[in-house]
Amino acid sequence: MATSSASLPVIIIGAGMAGLTCANYLYRAGKPVLVLEAADAVGGRVRTDITPEGFRLDRGFQILLTRYPEVQRLMDYGALDLRAFQSGAVIQLHNGRETTLINPLRKPLAAFEALTSPIGSLADKLRIANMVRHVSKYTAGQLLSRNSSNQEDTLAYLCRNGFSERIIDTFFRPFFGGVFLDRQLRTAANFFEFVFQQFVVGDAAVPNLGIQVIPEQLAARLPTGSVRLNSPVSAVEGTHVRLWTDEVLEASAVVIATDGAAAQQLLPTSSPSTPTSEWRKTTCTYFAAPYSPGHGDKLLRLNAMPGALAHNVVFPSDAAPGYAPTGQTLISVNTHGAHGLTEEELLNRLRAELAAWFGPATAQWQHLRTYEIVHALPAYPAGQPYRQSLRLADNLYQCGDYTAYPSLNAAMATGREVAEMLLV
Repeated sequence: MATSSASLPVIIIGAGMAGLTCANYLYRAGKPVLVLEAADAVGGRVRTDITPEGFRLDRGFQILLTRYPEVQRLMDYGALDLRAFQSGAVIQLHNGRETTLINPLRKPLAAFEALTSPIGSLADKLRIANMVRHVSKYTAGQLLSRNSSNQEDTLAYLCRNGFSERIIDTFFRPFFGGVFLDRQLRTAANFFEFVFQQFVVGDAAVPNLGIQVIPEQLAARLPTGSVRLNSPVSAVEGTHVRLWTDEVLEASAVVIATDGAAAQQLLPTSSPSTPTSEWRKTTCTYFAAPYSPGHGDKLLRLNAMPGALAHNVVFPSDAAPGYAPTGQTLISVNTHGAHGLTEEELLNRLRAELAAWFGPATAQWQHLRTYEIVHALPAYPAGQPYRQSLRLADNLYQCGDYTAYPSLNAAMATGREVAEMLLV
């Protein structure tokens, strides 16, 4: 007896944030869903490993911006047990000195009290205040879409708005270069405005038990058996999905919710959309220390020194104690872009830089693990369309941040929009 299409599930390939979001909206509306995930756990790039000692290591330092519209729409913040970092940063300047900025985006003039601040001039501070007022006039969607067709990148945008080379090199490059994994600031200016707004209006936080709690919350809302782990897909043939085991599953519709690299392998060659082939790379090196190098201030450390490999340093357990066992501090050291070094070479270089930055006590820091993440974020250069087509053919869809802009918000937004298309 033939199976009716109404009883067939929507098969979603990929249990990252896009796929789980899509599945949640479909399930809420009464649609049967089946999520196929090649890995041994949900989350995609949003994963956390737990060491035998009890450290929680996110696969690459990640934060949740609490005013992301899509996250607010779907997530239970109380259950996530979010812990916020302090808004601001300690910046190591070109001469090796440090300066501390508290809330530089929300209260730029208060943060740069001294007219002789080494970060920028009084005119720079006034320009930041003007930019705060500017982005506050628009919704997040308006900022992303209003200038998406122009060819201006973030660096050109900052120069056009009169920011000095000094503040670009000592603040914008180390801070937003870390967000974009792009210290050259070649990321599209419309995305810069969106991210700037998010830091103005919200907090940067992590769940106390690691970033993977976010996708796990979404997966837990789905019925038992609707997420199949360790189930890599080899081909999509119309509404049939073939697994690497040669098992063939039939769907009412197929949603490809992998990252862009995997989607390229699954999408038909006739697809009207070509996923991005350019990715931002990052390397995250974790250490442990028997004391807090950040003294519990919950501030990000930014490195503006040219040629450095320790681009930023974070102490996640200062904000979220669940990241480390009692009496220990977790240290995340992040290097953005290609460095061409072996893990041992990178570790030796980082130890030398950290000793110069934080003092000889860094010799006590225990190296826990190094994550080299080749596909950390899809590139989003100037001129790239704000949104690729999500409907590829009859009963074939795609979602993920590579179809829009590189963020958790985009992954969830595209997942929701595909669900809405399927529910029409």
